[in-house]
Amino acid sequence: MQKTGNRLLAALAVSLMASIALPQTGLAETLRVGINAADITTMDPTRATATADVALVSWMFNGLVRFQPGSADPSKIEPDLAESWSSSADGLAWTFKLKKDVKFHGDYGILTAEDVVFSLTRAKDPKTSSFSSDFAAVKSIEAVDPMTVRITLNEPVPGFLGLIANYHGGNIISKKAAEKLGADFKSHPIGTGPFMFDRAITQQTVHLKAFPEYFRGAPKISDIQFDLIPSDSSRELAFRSGELDLIYGKREQRWVDQAKAWDDAVVDIFAPGEYRTIFLNMAHPPLEKIKVREAIAHAINVDQIVQFVGAGVGPRGCSVVPTGYLGEDCSWAYKYDPALSSKLLEEAGFAKGLQLSAVVSSSSSQQPIMEVIQAQLAEVGIDMQMKVVDHPTYQEQVRKDLSDFVFYGAARYPVADSYLSQFYHSDAAIGKPTAVTNFAHCDAADAEISAARKAVSDEERLKLWSAAQKKIHEQVCGVPLFSLMQVWVRSKAVDYGYELKGSLNLAPPITEQTTLKR
Repeated sequence: MQKTGNRLLAALAVSLMASIALPQTGLAETLRVGINAADITTMDPTRATATADVALVSWMFNGLVRFQPGSADPSKIEPDLAESWSSSADGLAWTFKLKKDVKFHGDYGILTAEDVVFSLTRAKDPKTSSFSSDFAAVKSIEAVDPMTVRITLNEPVPGFLGLIANYHGGNIISKKAAEKLGADFKSHPIGTGPFMFDRAITQQTVHLKAFPEYFRGAPKISDIQFDLIPSDSSRELAFRSGELDLIYGKREQRWVDQAKAWDDAVVDIFAPGEYRTIFLNMAHPPLEKIKVREAIAHAINVDQIVQFVGAGVGPRGCSVVPTGYLGEDCSWAYKYDPALSSKLLEEAGFAKGLQLSAVVSSSSSQQPIMEVIQAQLAEVGIDMQMKVVDHPTYQEQVRKDLSDFVFYGAARYPVADSYLSQFYHSDAAIGKPTAVTNFAHCDAADAEISAARKAVSDEERLKLWSAAQKKIHEQVCGVPLFSLMQVWVRSKAVDYGYELKGSLNLAPPITEQTTLKR
């Protein structure tokens, strides 16, 4: 409480100073944001995967193209650092003309094709990128001239522009800064975005300041204070006391309904949902047995889980591909049938039940749901032992193959390939040099997933994606649950400058148009 009190006093002081310094506009100096993280892992855009890291990155960097602020719709991608682009008839060669005189933060000069080549080559390299598998089809990235970049593909990539948008590996960094700073780049990032890194206090806060030379114009707020507050109740208290202007919300319907009744609060629920799935680790006995996996699938009551989460923030899923993605096919689903589950366990040699283990994040968006699933499994004799750890430890341990069950949620570029390739192709299996997030060690649909990438028509690609989903369903690599939508709460004083319907970076875009009036 002492820390909260100190923050409140500091915030009140800043607010008073702002009201004195800016009486004509009513704009406050600082946008104060609260996020559910104990610390920042990295601000290197090719390594940032946690929500808090991705949020910060999204405010500091740009891609060649971008999703319109407030949108996650691939059909509305627009120019960002590129002023124009063209592609060959076969979709294999893409040429981008860069905007002129785009400045990097600090003293790192003007954006050139060399920076783009460096950034995307780095994003393609598994040694420097968590998104290298996204760039598997990229054959070459070259500077045609100082302001022109050509990207050549080995095969057509569904939704290619999304790959080089302001999202994950598509963010462009300063080559000069990365080479100068080396490993320190992750804590001193240099981009071209509306806000630039200022300073950070470990496990407390990160400060960004407005970049006055931003190519779209100077931001209308002067800086962002990004407070690291893992406790939901502490963030709520800080917001309701006026200490914070914008907070990461609790993604539960009951909490959302309560927040809507707060004074001076606006609740934003937006896409994309992080698609929650229980992955069954087939590398761990007895989960290599199909009947054991089938028994688990029939023991999980997805409707009950959705009721617990709330359909408004957690709409039910059906396919292994997330709801709303291009190529999703809901022709198959696992039916809740505990009697069948018990029968399958008996046929698999576990009439008296069995014990399995799961590494579980203490996050409020994971642990309560896993407790519901634990109770459901117990009804058919499956004892799921939960090892509850903090979220960074969970992320580390599931990537070391230490869990029988992996409850995981992610938002990806909304085409089927992005999810099928990263979660269900054997090249992405945990433990391989090319590992991404195939926690199940699924290999049922490798041929179809790979063939879909080379398909020459959308019709052929959709058929292959459908066949892949059917095979993955039959192998029971995991149990799809629901899409957990993004929930943030803001003061009515915050005006984003656009209508918020979606954000692939999982946080409201804070742009040069965002204002704060008290």
